[in-house]
Amino acid sequence: MSLNSRIFIAYFAILSVAFYLLLNTFLAEIKPGYRQSTEDSLVDMANFVAEIVSPDFVAHDTKQLSPQFSDAMQRLLAREYRAEIFGIEKEISKLHIYITDAQGIVRFDSKNKAVGQDYSLWNDVYLTLRGQYGARSTKADINNDLSSVMHVAAPIKHQGKIIGVATVAKPNLSVQPFIEQARKKLISQSLFLVLSAIVLALLFSFWLTRSIRQLSLYSNLIADGKRATLPKLHEVELANLALSMERMRKQLEGKEYVERYIHALTHELKSPISAIKGASELITPDMPADDLVHFMTNIQHETSRIDEMINRLLALAAIEKQQHLTTTENVNLNALIERVIASKEHLSASKNLHIISGSNMTFNIKGDAFLLQQALDNLLQNAIEFSPNNSEINIQINHTACGDIKIDIVDQGTGIPDYALNKIFERFYSLPRPNSAKKSSGLGLCFVKQIMELHNGQISITSPATLGTCATLTFKDHFNH
Repeated sequence: MSLNSRIFIAYFAILSVAFYLLLNTFLAEIKPGYRQSTEDSLVDMANFVAEIVSPDFVAHDTKQLSPQFSDAMQRLLAREYRAEIFGIEKEISKLHIYITDAQGIVRFDSKNKAVGQDYSLWNDVYLTLRGQYGARSTKADINNDLSSVMHVAAPIKHQGKIIGVATVAKPNLSVQPFIEQARKKLISQSLFLVLSAIVLALLFSFWLTRSIRQLSLYSNLIADGKRATLPKLHEVELANLALSMERMRKQLEGKEYVERYIHALTHELKSPISAIKGASELITPDMPADDLVHFMTNIQHETSRIDEMINRLLALAAIEKQQHLTTTENVNLNALIERVIASKEHLSASKNLHIISGSNMTFNIKGDAFLLQQALDNLLQNAIEFSPNNSEINIQINHTACGDIKIDIVDQGTGIPDYALNKIFERFYSLPRPNSAKKSSGLGLCFVKQIMELHNGQISITSPATLGTCATLTFKDHFNH
């Protein structure tokens, strides 16, 4: 399992447990909370009724209440409220009011069912007659938990003496819609929080492992032999690890680099050295002048070849060691192309070549002008060498469909054989020139490829069915000016 997955699971598990405990706590407190609020209102109502009924109760010697009070209570309970409380409609009162005398005998019952009955042993009446807070909750149906009715009593007093009890009752079922509504809202909000927790867990795990992914990408690029810039990490431990990896890379790369180049150089030097050695062994003082010129010419050619190879190899080695451009400037590609064409004027004139270039637009990129000129110089040199006399070389610069800048250098030469297309960027691989059948150092295209990679671009060589070769340099849009 990946570290990213582990962090996500751990973070989500912690949030889920926290939400679960919080949700259970809220759900457990909803019903008691609403019932406590109801009881608080019933306390006020019971005391209000006790005060209202007290004068009437005393006037009738606590035996009965006046018809006016009874009628008022009936009208109250029959009143249509048409009230909307948080989306729940309340149409009628569900209060039940009864009043007992000092002995606990019911003298008034809003339901007209318990008048004359002895309620002295019910907690609400029993405790209130003894000067305590009297309340009880009784199920109307013993098998139904939702049928419980809350009773709250208040003492009816006269001259400081308790002469009766006023009890106000209300079924708990009347507040059940509010409880269900609160429960549904809480559950829906909890689901939203759970989804938010998933998103947060993903973002959190992604954020925590971002530096590790950068470090992993860096190490993979190095392992593949590609250029890679050391990532800037904000975590001290990972930053130190990245620096250690960079030091290790330089040490290992330096050793491997030297071994690889010594092997390649010794392999490529064998041929010209053997030619020089052979020619020098054949030269004698009495050799005919024509033969002497021939062998001396071979020695000079092979010496020049070794010199060119070493110089190009040194240039390639220097650029391959660069992981990124140290300095950049605004480079006008149109002007750069014209300078390269001008530098090759004597070569193109010797073969009577016509180099066509130009554009209606000006193209600029951020880059190293010296390196870019060397890349274009190598490609134009190849195009000239492989072009037949009296032909054309076309250099076009334009935008691609995705906004990148593309430079095409197209010649009318013999083209590149299919077997060589996947080898032309290898070190020391070269095809014989059409006129001389001689090969170059085989480092030019490899050099151009390295330059393009430093500029976050790429080079491609195609050889269409018709004669000719097209070398394309592509600069990515985000690297352009």
